[in-house]
Amino acid sequence: MYLAMNRFKVASGREQEFIEIWQNRDTFLAEVPGFKSFELLQGPNNEGYTLFASHSVWESEQAFKDWTQSEAFRKAHANAGGTKRDIYLGPPQLECFKQVV
Repeated sequence: MYLAMNRFKVASGREQEFIEIWQNRDTFLAEVPGFKSFELLQGPNNEGYTLFASHSVWESEQAFKDWTQSEAFRKAHANAGGTKRDIYLGPPQLECFKQVV
């Protein structure tokens, strides 16, 4: 198993907008070999932002890498951020983990 997580700092007061972006986007994940599951998680509110994490589970690191180089990935990220870039406080931070136990 391989876990890929992007952490987002979303400007305070813009949380619902961010959630709606994710609810309304086409991810194309269902058509990707090796994809297991996806969740969008809301974390704590800090000084000026709320932490969110997109959390995807893959069969393997290679399956995740193949996704990042696929047409499905390009389609899913074609409008990433769009005109709402001001809701983000910096770029997402990617963190990846391999299952060890």
